[in-house]
Amino acid sequence: MKFVNNILFLLPVLCLFSCAASNKNYSPSKKYSQHQLQEDYALLRNILEQKHPSLYWYTCKDSMDMYFEKYYADIKDSMTEQQFGWKIIAPLTDKIHCGHTSFGMSKAYNNWAADKRFSSFPLLMKFWNDTMVVTANLNKRDSVLRRGAFITSVNGMNSEVLKNTMFGYMTEDGDANNVNYIRLSSNFPYYHRNIFGLSKNYTVQYIDSLGKEQTTILPLFEQRKDSTKKMKPVEPVKKDKRETRNKQLQDMRSLAIDTVNNTAIITLNTFSSGRLRKFYRQTFRYIRKAGVTNVVLDLRSNGGGRINLSTLLTKYVSRRNFKVADTSFAVARSLRPYTRYVKNGFVNNLGLFFLTKRNKDGLYHFGHWERKVYKPKTKNNFSGNLYVLINGSTFSASTIFCNAVKGQPGVVLAGEEAGGGWYGNNGILIPDIILPNTHLRVRLPLFRLVQYNHVAKNGRGVVPDLYIGTDYNALMKSIDKKMVVVMQMIKESNRRK
Repeated sequence: MKFVNNILFLLPVLCLFSCAASNKNYSPSKKYSQHQLQEDYALLRNILEQKHPSLYWYTCKDSMDMYFEKYYADIKDSMTEQQFGWKIIAPLTDKIHCGHTSFGMSKAYNNWAADKRFSSFPLLMKFWNDTMVVTANLNKRDSVLRRGAFITSVNGMNSEVLKNTMFGYMTEDGDANNVNYIRLSSNFPYYHRNIFGLSKNYTVQYIDSLGKEQTTILPLFEQRKDSTKKMKPVEPVKKDKRETRNKQLQDMRSLAIDTVNNTAIITLNTFSSGRLRKFYRQTFRYIRKAGVTNVVLDLRSNGGGRINLSTLLTKYVSRRNFKVADTSFAVARSLRPYTRYVKNGFVNNLGLFFLTKRNKDGLYHFGHWERKVYKPKTKNNFSGNLYVLINGSTFSASTIFCNAVKGQPGVVLAGEEAGGGWYGNNGILIPDIILPNTHLRVRLPLFRLVQYNHVAKNGRGVVPDLYIGTDYNALMKSIDKKMVVVMQMIKESNRRK
C-alpha cells in the first residue's frame, strides 16, 4: 500500500515534468505525415458519426458524407498542426452547423503560443451585414486608414466574399451567423491569418473623405523584438487576494442601480461560475426591498454554462410556469470504444449511464429536463419591466433563458439576434475529443436539446422583440447604443406614470 501511495504521489509530479518538457520542446513547424493525419481524421469521423446527437440536423447525411470525403481527399501531404486544424478540421466542423462542435489547437500549441505575439494583417475592423469599418490600425504610423474608415476589399475580396469565405471556417448553431460577425469584429487579424495566411503586403480598397473609392498598400504588421537593454525587473505590486477575487466576480456578474430612473442594471457574462446563486438571491432581494420597477439584464457577453443556473435566473423573473426542453437525448449511452480519446471519458460515461434512459425511439433521454415543470419564485420574484439585451454572443444556456422569457408580459428582448439556436442546440455534456497524433481538440456535445415550446427549425437564433443594430456614429463615439435606447424607453415609461 505504501508503494502504491508513493506512485500516486509521484504521478502529478511526473506529469508536471513531462508537460514542461513537452512544452519546451514543442515546435509549431513540426509536420505530421499524411498517414498520421488520415488516422486522426478517420477517428474523428467515426466518433462524430456514432456519438454526435445532431450530425445531420442541418446538413443531410448525403451532403455530410460528401464533406467527409472531400476533406479527407484534401489531406494530400504532410501538414503542421496549424495547417491540419485550419485547412481540414475547421471547415469540416462548420458544415455540421453546431456551435458546440468546434476545434481547438493542442494544449502544447496553446502553451507555446501563450506568451507570443504574431505578425498579422494590420487592421482591426467592426463587421456588420456587408460593412467593414476600421476600429484600430496596428501600424500606428499609417496616416491613411484611421479609425472609422470604411473598407471595401482586401486583396481583391470584397466584404461579402470575405465574410462568406471566413464564415466557412467558423461554427454556429444552424444559420445563426450573428456570433461570427462578433468573432470577426473582435479579432479580424487572427482569423485572416489562420484562414488566408500572411502576405508581405495587402492591397486594401477604402472610401476616402470625399466618398470615393481609393486603393492603398498596407505592409504586414510585424512584431519586433525589443532591442533596448534589459532592465531590472520591477518588484510586482502585491494584490490582496480578496480584492483580486472580487474583481474576478465583478467581471462575471455585476449589479448597478440607477436611482433616478428606478432601474437595476444586471450584467451576467456567464452561467458557469461566479457564485451566481448567492448573487441572484441578494440581487432580487435588494430589488424587492428597494421597490425597483425596471431591470435591464445584459446577456450580450454570456456564452452560456450550466443550465440549472440559467433556469434559476428564469425562476426569479418568469411570470408563468416553464420547462427547459421538449426533448433532450443522446444517441449512445457510452463513449465506448472511443472513451480513451475523449477527455474525462470515464466521467462522461458515468453521466450518460446514470442520467439517461432508453425510450421506445431507441434514443437515450435525459428525462429530467423534459419532464420537470418550474414555477416562478414566490419570494423575491421580479414582475416589473424586464429588458434583456442580447446579441450574437448570447449563446447556449443564455439562449434557453431567452426562449423561456420571450413573449411574457412586461419582458422585452432588445438588441440583435442571439447566436444560440432558437429551436434548440446541442450540449449539456461537452467533452473534448483529443486526436492521438496531432492532439488537436474537437468539442463533442453529447445531448440534443430541443427548446420548450420551440419555434420551427429554421436555423435562426432567438430574435429580439426590439432590434437595435450597429450604429456607425455610436461606434465611433464608443457609445453603447443598445443600452442608450433601452434607458430612453425606461425614462419615457416613467414619465407616463
